[in-house]
Amino acid sequence: MEVQAISYFVHISPLKVRDVARNIRGMKAEDAMNLLRFIPRKSARLLAKTLQSAMANAENNHNLSAAELVITRLLVDEGPAIKRFKPVSRGSAHKFKKRTTTITVVLSEPAAEPVEEAKA
Repeated sequence: MEVQAISYFVHISPLKVRDVARNIRGMKAEDAMNLLRFIPRKSARLLAKTLQSAMANAENNHNLSAAELVITRLLVDEGPAIKRFKPVSRGSAHKFKKRTTTITVVLSEPAAEPVEEAKA
């Protein structure tokens, strides 16, 4: 059973979020929440919010225990960029983009380990 949560139009560059997301891929959900709590960056707060939403979806919609869930996929995609201009000298302007991000967190139960039979 896979459970997901998606945050759209997050006002931060995807590169900044990917830097933190790299640290929590494949971790247990509760361990990742504890790690994100101590990373002093805006992207860690946003990832924690999306991860918390995925954990709540698992508990409320699918009756799964959040203690057993593992992060199977963590996608950080580029959203639509907001285009702006900055005035510069001699009456001209430079273009720049305010980038947005889409964060997708997919949680699932860990795969059952196969039981090896003792060979006699």
